[in-house]
Amino acid sequence: MTSSFQTPDDFQQSGAISSQSGKPIHLGDVIAQLNSLLRVEISAAEMFRSAMDKLADSKPPTQQNVGLLRDVRNEHTRCANALRERIYELGGDPVDTSGPWGVWARFAIGAAKLLGDASTLKSLKEAEEHGLKEYQASLSELDSLSCEMIEDRLIPNRQKHIKLIDQLIDSLSH
Repeated sequence: MTSSFQTPDDFQQSGAISSQSGKPIHLGDVIAQLNSLLRVEISAAEMFRSAMDKLADSKPPTQQNVGLLRDVRNEHTRCANALRERIYELGGDPVDTSGPWGVWARFAIGAAKLLGDASTLKSLKEAEEHGLKEYQASLSELDSLSCEMIEDRLIPNRQKHIKLIDQLIDSLSH
Protein backbone atom coordinates (compact mmCIF):
# COMPACT_ATOMS: atom_id res chain seq x y z
CA MET A 1 0.00 0.00 0.00
CA THR A 2 1.39 3.41 -0.95
CA SER A 3 1.24 6.36 1.40
CA SER A 4 -0.29 9.59 0.14
CA PHE A 5 2.19 11.54 2.29
CA GLN A 6 5.06 12.92 0.25
CA THR A 7 6.81 14.84 3.03
CA PRO A 8 6.67 14.91 6.85
CA ASP A 9 4.74 18.20 6.57
CA ASP A 10 2.04 16.46 4.47
CA PHE A 11 1.74 13.87 7.24
CA GLN A 12 1.36 16.44 10.03
CA GLN A 13 -1.00 18.73 8.10
CA SER A 14 -3.35 15.83 7.42
CA GLY A 15 -4.08 15.44 11.13
CA ALA A 16 -2.35 12.06 11.10
CA ILE A 17 0.00 10.77 13.75
CA SER A 18 1.95 7.55 14.01
CA SER A 19 0.51 4.49 15.65
CA GLN A 20 2.65 2.32 17.88
CA SER A 21 3.51 0.22 14.82
CA GLY A 22 4.47 3.34 12.88
CA LYS A 23 1.47 3.38 10.53
CA PRO A 24 -0.31 6.72 10.09
CA ILE A 25 -3.56 7.15 12.01
CA HIS A 26 -5.82 10.16 12.11
CA LEU A 27 -5.73 12.23 15.29
CA GLY A 28 -9.53 12.43 15.37
CA ASP A 29 -9.73 8.63 15.36
CA VAL A 30 -7.28 8.43 18.27
CA ILE A 31 -9.33 10.94 20.26
CA ALA A 32 -12.55 9.05 19.46
CA GLN A 33 -10.98 5.78 20.62
CA LEU A 34 -9.70 7.37 23.83
CA ASN A 35 -13.18 8.79 24.47
CA SER A 36 -14.62 5.32 24.01
CA LEU A 37 -12.18 4.00 26.61
CA LEU A 38 -13.05 6.92 28.87
CA ARG A 39 -16.72 5.87 28.72
CA VAL A 40 -15.65 2.38 29.81
CA GLU A 41 -13.81 3.85 32.83
CA ILE A 42 -16.68 6.16 33.80
CA SER A 43 -19.05 3.22 33.56
CA ALA A 44 -16.75 1.06 35.69
CA ALA A 45 -16.64 3.70 38.41
CA GLU A 46 -20.46 3.87 38.30
CA MET A 47 -20.73 0.07 38.51
CA PHE A 48 -18.44 -0.12 41.51
CA ARG A 49 -20.37 2.63 43.27
CA SER A 50 -23.62 0.71 42.75
CA ALA A 51 -22.02 -2.54 43.90
CA MET A 52 -20.69 -0.82 47.02
CA ASP A 53 -24.22 0.35 47.83
CA LYS A 54 -25.51 -3.20 47.38
CA LEU A 55 -22.77 -4.86 49.44
CA ALA A 56 -23.00 -2.27 52.22
CA ASP A 57 -26.46 -3.66 53.00
CA SER A 58 -25.18 -7.25 53.19
CA LYS A 59 -24.08 -9.39 56.07
CA PRO A 60 -20.88 -8.28 57.90
CA PRO A 61 -18.24 -10.33 55.98
CA THR A 62 -19.29 -8.69 52.74
CA GLN A 63 -19.31 -5.21 54.27
CA GLN A 64 -15.57 -5.54 54.80
CA ASN A 65 -15.23 -5.85 51.03
CA VAL A 66 -16.86 -2.47 50.46
CA GLY A 67 -13.56 -0.75 51.27
CA LEU A 68 -11.77 -2.85 48.65
CA LEU A 69 -14.41 -2.00 46.07
CA ARG A 70 -14.07 1.68 46.98
CA ASP A 71 -10.34 1.43 46.24
CA VAL A 72 -11.07 -0.10 42.84
CA ARG A 73 -13.68 2.58 42.09
CA ASN A 74 -11.11 5.24 42.99
CA GLU A 75 -8.60 3.62 40.63
CA HIS A 76 -11.18 3.75 37.84
CA THR A 77 -11.70 7.44 38.59
CA ARG A 78 -7.93 8.03 38.38
CA CYS A 79 -7.74 6.09 35.10
CA ALA A 80 -10.62 8.15 33.71
CA ASN A 81 -8.75 11.30 34.68
CA ALA A 82 -5.59 10.04 32.95
CA LEU A 83 -7.60 9.41 29.78
CA ARG A 84 -9.17 12.87 30.01
CA GLU A 85 -5.74 14.42 30.36
CA ARG A 86 -4.43 12.51 27.33
CA ILE A 87 -7.43 13.60 25.25
CA TYR A 88 -6.78 17.23 26.23
CA GLU A 89 -3.09 16.82 25.31
CA LEU A 90 -4.16 15.69 21.85
CA GLY A 91 -6.46 18.71 21.49
CA GLY A 92 -9.71 16.83 21.99
CA ASP A 93 -12.72 17.24 24.23
CA PRO A 94 -13.27 14.38 26.67
CA VAL A 95 -16.75 12.95 27.12
CA ASP A 96 -18.33 13.45 30.53
CA THR A 97 -20.79 10.56 30.64
CA SER A 98 -20.59 6.81 30.27
CA GLY A 99 -23.11 6.81 27.41
CA PRO A 100 -24.33 3.33 26.40
CA TRP A 101 -21.78 1.73 28.72
CA GLY A 102 -23.52 3.29 31.69
CA VAL A 103 -26.90 1.90 30.65
CA TRP A 104 -25.39 -1.56 30.36
CA ALA A 105 -23.61 -1.19 33.73
CA ARG A 106 -26.77 -0.11 35.54
CA PHE A 107 -28.69 -3.01 34.04
CA ALA A 108 -25.99 -5.57 34.90
CA ILE A 109 -25.60 -4.45 38.51
CA GLY A 110 -29.36 -4.03 38.96
CA ALA A 111 -29.97 -7.60 37.82
CA ALA A 112 -27.09 -8.91 39.92
CA LYS A 113 -28.40 -7.13 43.03
CA LEU A 114 -31.52 -9.26 42.80
CA LEU A 115 -29.45 -12.44 42.74
CA GLY A 116 -27.07 -11.72 45.63
CA ASP A 117 -23.52 -10.71 46.46
CA ALA A 118 -21.77 -13.38 44.40
CA SER A 119 -23.74 -12.35 41.30
CA THR A 120 -22.88 -8.71 41.92
CA LEU A 121 -19.18 -9.56 42.12
CA LYS A 122 -19.40 -11.77 39.02
CA SER A 123 -20.96 -8.86 37.11
CA LEU A 124 -18.08 -6.63 38.21
CA LYS A 125 -15.59 -9.26 37.05
CA GLU A 126 -17.29 -9.55 33.65
CA ALA A 127 -17.16 -5.78 33.27
CA GLU A 128 -13.46 -5.73 34.20
CA GLU A 129 -12.72 -8.49 31.68
CA HIS A 130 -14.65 -6.64 29.00
CA GLY A 131 -12.74 -3.44 29.75
CA LEU A 132 -9.45 -5.34 29.55
CA LYS A 133 -10.40 -6.63 26.09
CA GLU A 134 -11.35 -3.10 25.01
CA TYR A 135 -7.94 -1.82 26.07
CA GLN A 136 -6.09 -4.64 24.33
CA ALA A 137 -8.09 -4.19 21.12
CA SER A 138 -7.51 -0.43 21.07
CA LEU A 139 -3.72 -0.60 21.03
CA SER A 140 -3.45 -0.83 17.23
CA GLU A 141 -5.63 2.28 16.88
CA LEU A 142 -3.70 4.59 19.19
CA ASP A 143 -0.53 6.63 19.16
CA SER A 144 2.54 5.37 21.00
CA LEU A 145 2.15 7.64 24.07
CA SER A 146 -1.47 6.58 24.57
CA CYS A 147 -0.46 2.93 24.12
CA GLU A 148 2.27 3.34 26.70
CA MET A 149 -0.23 4.70 29.24
CA ILE A 150 -2.64 1.84 28.54
CA GLU A 151 0.02 -0.89 28.63
CA ASP A 152 1.85 0.46 31.68
CA ARG A 153 -1.10 1.55 33.80
CA LEU A 154 -4.61 0.77 32.60
CA ILE A 155 -4.21 -2.87 31.54
CA PRO A 156 -2.30 -3.83 34.72
CA ASN A 157 -5.03 -2.14 36.81
CA ARG A 158 -7.72 -4.21 35.08
CA GLN A 159 -5.74 -7.40 35.60
CA LYS A 160 -5.27 -6.56 39.28
CA HIS A 161 -8.99 -5.84 39.66
CA ILE A 162 -9.93 -9.19 38.11
CA LYS A 163 -7.69 -11.05 40.57
CA LEU A 164 -9.11 -9.09 43.51
CA ILE A 165 -12.69 -9.79 42.47
CA ASP A 166 -11.86 -13.49 42.10
CA GLN A 167 -10.56 -13.46 45.68
CA LEU A 168 -13.73 -11.73 46.90
CA ILE A 169 -15.91 -14.28 45.11
CA ASP A 170 -13.87 -17.11 46.65
CA SER A 171 -14.22 -15.57 50.11
CA LEU A 172 -18.01 -15.69 49.82
CA SER A 173 -17.96 -19.44 49.30
CA HIS A 174 -16.08 -20.08 52.56
